[in-house]
Amino acid sequence: MNTSPFPPLQPPRWPVHLTKAGLWILAVGVLIALLSGQLNRFSLAGVGTALMTLVVGLGVTVVGTALAGVGVVLAAIKRSPIPGTATVVGIVVGLGVTAYVLSWVMKARSVPPIHDITTDLTNPPAFVAVIPLRERSRAVNSPEYVRQVRGPGGKILDVPQLQREYYPYIKPLELALPPDQALARARKVAGEMGWRIDAYVPAQGRLEATAHTLFFDFKDDIVVRVTPSGTGSRVDVRSESRVGVSDVGTNAARIRRFLELMEKP
Repeated sequence: MNTSPFPPLQPPRWPVHLTKAGLWILAVGVLIALLSGQLNRFSLAGVGTALMTLVVGLGVTVVGTALAGVGVVLAAIKRSPIPGTATVVGIVVGLGVTAYVLSWVMKARSVPPIHDITTDLTNPPAFVAVIPLRERSRAVNSPEYVRQVRGPGGKILDVPQLQREYYPYIKPLELALPPDQALARARKVAGEMGWRIDAYVPAQGRLEATAHTLFFDFKDDIVVRVTPSGTGSRVDVRSESRVGVSDVGTNAARIRRFLELMEKP
């Protein structure tokens, strides 16, 4: 029984308000980040603007997550009431977004600033059918294989050497199949990987396709070249991003997966 003449002190409400403010900021950040992909997908803004919108959205999300987390901790210390399920869900979402941002940054720093990967560094397969598509989509990167790029600080970087260093596993594939059957298998594998087939020319041993990224709808172009090799055939692949300096390893991963599927019986 409380015998004090004064009413019991109520726990402060400001940690609760801080938590709620953090959750609102977090929600706004997530919405901004989601909007960034649609800006590029529907050509509502340039790539640079869409990417900057994503950065802003992710930054706001991280700030909101931090505020909400601090609010929960202080509410526990001050024995203030803590909002329930919505708080937990919001903080989990915010932590997930933050973890994604950190993993993306770490991955971006671990790969070279190149966006054109090929199994044949001496004579890369050439794009033909996709060139008009690239022009209509206002592709920034050249369809020609560029052997030197300007890196951080203006340093000239050798693209083939960077690929050899970071992606030594990207090599031509030798198959014990005649070229026409190897190209037919390439078309089947391209379909399995969700590529849009833009050209299939058996007489030239060439297949061209376009791959789309899920969130931003970035378009990457692929050309597969099949040539006779002994009693079988040799498969070369090239994958290039239409925009961006670095592809964050996407093209190399795509080629690697394609060649793995091509080797399966």
